[in-house]
Amino acid sequence: MQAPRINPIGFGRENGHIGRMVTRFVKSSWNHVRYLPLWSALVSSRWRSFARRSRALGTAVGGLLRWFPIAQRRVDRELLRVYPDMTRRDRAALRREIGRNMGQTLFEIYHGAEFRTRLDKITFSGPGLAALEEARAAGKGGIIVSGHFGQWEAVRAVLSSHGMESGAVYKPQTNPHYQRRLLAGIEAGGKPILATGRVGTKALVRHLVDGGIISILLDEKYAEGVRMPFLGLPAMTSLSAAQLALKYDLPMVPAYGTRVGDGSHFEVEFEAPIPHTDALTMTQAFNDSLSARIFADPAQWYWLLRRWDGA
Repeated sequence: MQAPRINPIGFGRENGHIGRMVTRFVKSSWNHVRYLPLWSALVSSRWRSFARRSRALGTAVGGLLRWFPIAQRRVDRELLRVYPDMTRRDRAALRREIGRNMGQTLFEIYHGAEFRTRLDKITFSGPGLAALEEARAAGKGGIIVSGHFGQWEAVRAVLSSHGMESGAVYKPQTNPHYQRRLLAGIEAGGKPILATGRVGTKALVRHLVDGGIISILLDEKYAEGVRMPFLGLPAMTSLSAAQLALKYDLPMVPAYGTRVGDGSHFEVEFEAPIPHTDALTMTQAFNDSLSARIFADPAQWYWLLRRWDGA
């Protein structure tokens, strides 16, 4: 009796399909596992006041950065680049404060709609706000440049309270649970919310040309960028904000929402617009502006950006 023939092509396709299913299952399960600690922290404290929930998550993340070895190494690696003589004890204390700020910031972004109702916790100052209002009166848009410092969403909250809704550029998350909550929270602060990439860039240009304001966090590593100093060290930096400001004759305003007091209050400062010269000079001016803020209060910056990798 002749043995049945096996189709090696069909067999391979079936195995490939099963392999893809297994990969998707493992990836989905891992995303759930990664999100579970944050979900648990948010759910377990939801009966508390906004400020107490924010501080609770801040305390949890602060403990994680101080005691969890992987987090310790990641933050210490970056701190020692900038502060090579910082003692281990000082790094441990600073990691805890960094974590507290990170946790509170994350909570406030995830609850963006509620955060926007707390304008009584925000004070603001600086000539950049008047410059944006002048641009609006002239039918022009504007570009806010900031960084992962303090609570950057406080900047957009102030703009909204002055009738100047600001869109934002953000980097999508690979974990769908984080992505869903992050996007919803950012959208509560103003639209349009544009993902990094070519599609987002085209929509951003249309928004600016139509007289809109866009907020860009300009302190992330940009592999296709230019090598220039940040916190005294070379870092790959995007010139896009300055290029847009020059091309469309828009004010480029550095703005920061610094966390103060008990951690639930903010001081937003709109610095004077960066003078229009060339993209390199303008971007370096922003790097210097943000660097000064971080040197004055390093606990307010997000030290997990791998800012100097690849430079």
